Amino acid sequence: MKTAAPRMIDRDDAIWAPLLGEGVSRRPGIEVAFNVTRDKLLEVIDRLRVEFEYQQLMEIAGADYPERAERFEVVYCLLSLTKNHRIRVHVSTDEVQPVPSVTQIWPVAGWLEREVYDMYGVLFDGNTDLRRILTDYGFVGHPLRKDFPQTGYVELRYSEEAKRVVYEPVKLAQDFRSFDFLSPWEGAQYVLPGDEKAAAPPAPQPEAKGAPTPLKAEEIGKSTAAPTEKAKVTKPKTSDSTAKTGAGKPGPKAGPKPKKSDVPPGKGQNQ
Repeated sequence: MKTAAPRMIDRDDAIWAPLLGEGVSRRPGIEVAFNVTRDKLLEVIDRLRVEFEYQQLMEIAGADYPERAERFEVVYCLLSLTKNHRIRVHVSTDEVQPVPSVTQIWPVAGWLEREVYDMYGVLFDGNTDLRRILTDYGFVGHPLRKDFPQTGYVELRYSEEAKRVVYEPVKLAQDFRSFDFLSPWEGAQYVLPGDEKAAAPPAPQPEAKGAPTPLKAEEIGKSTAAPTEKAKVTKPKTSDSTAKTGAGKPGPKAGPKPKKSDVPPGKGQNQ
């Protein structure tokens, strides 16, 4: 099935043979990358753009290796739209030797070179506007260097007295900022805060008897003490008998119901 995407370029070294030579070498690895000296940079970059059709400069990155004599590496990431492929070009330098600017080939490189200068301090020869671009005005140092402290050198705050933002030396208000990367169980030679309490076990506290109560201590002692004499048990009071209360006593007996003939005339009869 055919697609519109171009075929990825072959990674065979024979393709790059015309480019390799004095000052240009292939970096080991699967990805295609080259080590280039500073004096060969512009020539290699231009040939890659024209002859090898790597039209776009995607990124200029930096890396710091303090153990090297030339501690900084400037990495150019190139993209070929016609070949659907990316390559990298690496250039080494130090704090003094500038790297040739590629702004005459790609004007967008001016911004990218300013980032590398701001973060690492690498100089670019030919960049007419090499200023800081990410850090604040008056920033001291370059933050992405390996020897740059993570806390920085200065801190800023708004001053109500001066009515402006002021810079001050960094003050580490938090304690224990100096770490030795040793856990307490790995043999640290200091006592952590709170560990001094573990040296002497706490004094045993008397166990409270029973449930919580509002009574005082002396009252609790009296209540828990054994009784000295047996309490007198009285007979529980019961209800009085019916003879005393009169409950249930029959009342006076009613007489026999009178007959109609016994009723005197004029009472209960129709006249």
